[in-house]
Amino acid sequence: KVYRVSMGNRLFGRLLAIAAMACATPALAQGNGFETQFATVLGTEVRTPPSYDALYATPLERQIAQLAEGSNGRIGVYAIDLSTGREVGVLADQRFPMASTSKVAIAATYLAGVDQGKWTLSSEWRLPGRGGATMPARRHLELMISKSCNDCTDALLNAVGGPQAVNAWMRSAGILDFQLTRNIAALVREDGRTDPATEIDLRDSATPRAMGQLLAGIYQGKWLSDYSRRVLLDAMEETTTGKRRMRSALPLSANLAHKTGTLARTASDIGIFHTPDGRAIAAAIYVTGQSPSMAIENGSRGQKLEARANRDARISTITQALYSGFGRPLDEGRNWANAEYGGE
Repeated sequence: KVYRVSMGNRLFGRLLAIAAMACATPALAQGNGFETQFATVLGTEVRTPPSYDALYATPLERQIAQLAEGSNGRIGVYAIDLSTGREVGVLADQRFPMASTSKVAIAATYLAGVDQGKWTLSSEWRLPGRGGATMPARRHLELMISKSCNDCTDALLNAVGGPQAVNAWMRSAGILDFQLTRNIAALVREDGRTDPATEIDLRDSATPRAMGQLLAGIYQGKWLSDYSRRVLLDAMEETTTGKRRMRSALPLSANLAHKTGTLARTASDIGIFHTPDGRAIAAAIYVTGQSPSMAIENGSRGQKLEARANRDARISTITQALYSGFGRPLDEGRNWANAEYGGE
């Protein structure tokens, strides 16, 4: 299902029970008074700067909300301090295209199977397509994470049983706002049919909070053995894609382990970094649009590159703010969940 988000508005707020609402109201974003309710739920109603104080209780939250201002496209952010549980979020419960960030979930599903004895890291799997080479799973996993190899991803996705197997593993881990629908080849082939800056396509999507919680659980060893956990984090530390995103904002001492994602009009980066005093922060940033109109991104190569650079810059700037903000002592007294929404 695809839900339309009105443009020209600032995109703050939460997506609350949208699936249930969609089932109850097929004409979700059509005329009548329900459109106003839809805008309120999605956080697409116009907000003026003073509303930052009302919506976001701490200076860091307000800073991230300002940096994630969405007049040129939706931006979702979630970050959590794994030592204190302190959270920050903007559109943290709204769905965004995962693109290649879904590869972390696929890798975790395969590694969980290794821990259960279903297969091993030395098990060999063939790359999809006629004449595809056969490689051990560990090599597939390293390439799918560090180099974002699509064929390697689909090889391991086939091995675990397809998207439904990944969805089942995520649900067994308690992460519900995640849906993998297609393999990477189909995802790339069908890319561009919807505009993520103005539409919410539930296929191959997740919320920033869900992906942040996935990273947190992996880092904390909730679902994988120590060995499997280390294999995945090591691969994430070797990521070479997205040099102008999270990595450009962090010092080497932050020990970033991350995975990027890129599709038409969307860029993302999810990762774990460390504050100067050694605390681990799990963060997920999803950026769509960032050009005045879709026509620009359908224009010249230079215009397309400028729009992509704008998305990367948003991720970098938000990451820098998270690193600085979480690195300071906490003195605001409340966490994000209680502060932003009155403890619901």
